[in-house]
Amino acid sequence: MLRILGKTSSINVRKVLWTCEEAGVAYSQEDYGSGFASTQTEWFRGMNPNEMVPVLIDGDFILWESNSICRYLARKAGRHDLLPADAQACASIERWMDWQATEFNNAWRYVFPALVRRNPTYNDLNAIARGIKEWNHCISIVDQQLEKTGAWAAGDTFSLADIVLGLSVNRWKMTPFEHPDFPALEAWFARLNQRPAFLRHGNNGVP
Repeated sequence: MLRILGKTSSINVRKVLWTCEEAGVAYSQEDYGSGFASTQTEWFRGMNPNEMVPVLIDGDFILWESNSICRYLARKAGRHDLLPADAQACASIERWMDWQATEFNNAWRYVFPALVRRNPTYNDLNAIARGIKEWNHCISIVDQQLEKTGAWAAGDTFSLADIVLGLSVNRWKMTPFEHPDFPALEAWFARLNQRPAFLRHGNNGVP
């Protein structure tokens, strides 16, 4: 049984746990991170020099970076529905995963600590307004894609793209500001809520 090191309140840990359950991979989860076991130890840095969660331990193999872990889990389980073997189909999914980790996540870097964590150092109202505008723009890109597919993020079937985007969209929905109406996005989010693993690790009351 592989081990997932990381607290369950972490958005990146939750995407890995969701992937484990969708792929049918047995795992144990251990709480590491702020408020739990420290990531700032020599032992942990030996696994991940960034001192961040999640970290996957599969026998002698150690892996960090949440989206890379999700890819590994899908391949380990032979779940070509989650991440196809075909080069073009795989690239269509990985494109959204890479975009989620860069453009999409960067959009909320100021807004989330300001409005959810209430960090007093994030008090620039103009920066908050710019962040909300950029975050909504990223959401509109997802909504447009879902209008095209009429189903899931990368096409007709549920995939890793839906997992990584689902966590980010859940964070957007739970951050307190006025949200524009995105019908295709809402229909997709309702479909996600029919998946038990999403209710446990995605839309579970944690932003």
